[in-house]
Amino acid sequence: MSRGFAVAANVKSEVIAATAREAEGAGYTSFWVNHPGPFDGLASLGAAARESRRIGLGIGVIPLHTRPPQSIVDGVRAHALPLDRLWLGVGSPNPKSLDRVREGVAALRKDVRAKLVVAALGPRMCRLAGEIADGVLFNWLTPEHAKASAALVREGAQAAKRPVPRLFAYVRLAMGAGGAERTAKEGARYDAVPAYHANFERMGVKPEATAIVADTPGEVARALARWDGMVDEVVLRALPADDGVEATLALLRAAKP
Repeated sequence: MSRGFAVAANVKSEVIAATAREAEGAGYTSFWVNHPGPFDGLASLGAAARESRRIGLGIGVIPLHTRPPQSIVDGVRAHALPLDRLWLGVGSPNPKSLDRVREGVAALRKDVRAKLVVAALGPRMCRLAGEIADGVLFNWLTPEHAKASAALVREGAQAAKRPVPRLFAYVRLAMGAGGAERTAKEGARYDAVPAYHANFERMGVKPEATAIVADTPGEVARALARWDGMVDEVVLRALPADDGVEATLALLRAAKP
């Protein structure tokens, strides 16, 4: 199982640059940022691209109901993102999420030669991702639920007679004093979103039960072992003690492959 690393897109550019450089040197397979509302994650990913040469670059994910495909294509070009390394993630909330994602992925395929990733939570989106995507990004799942979701993705791929997309899972990572509180706060923000709340109810767990909260690198390694065989790549989404370089790199080093 490969490992990726992810940070918030709205941290300072020096955090993006330093983390991307070290992630590549440490053997991570991919480096990701999110796309938080009005903040342009593609710009942050551009900073990571300039500081790296080999590592995959992911954005997880751009909401299609607020940013249409042509704007995404324009952003990829404006920030000179390397298409051969780009995992371009998109998603959509209800209503009409399935139609919007299907149409959005089709439109992007016409204009950008990146690998397209679909954020999948519910069963129907998992199957759709299997039908149309190059990668699937799970978020806030337990390892066991990720395995079940992966089976649905495989069903969709089989029905469409195409290869199974690469299976990614965002897993929050916090360490040390205040780690549990940071994770709970982040989880509560997602739990306020109806689709995520429904999924936490289906799993029967609180959001923080899907995360890794540890005091030592050894504890991180033991928690990651639960993910072996569940997905192709775990992407550690950093919840550092602060948004500085050193706190972020401490998490990267604790979870390095």
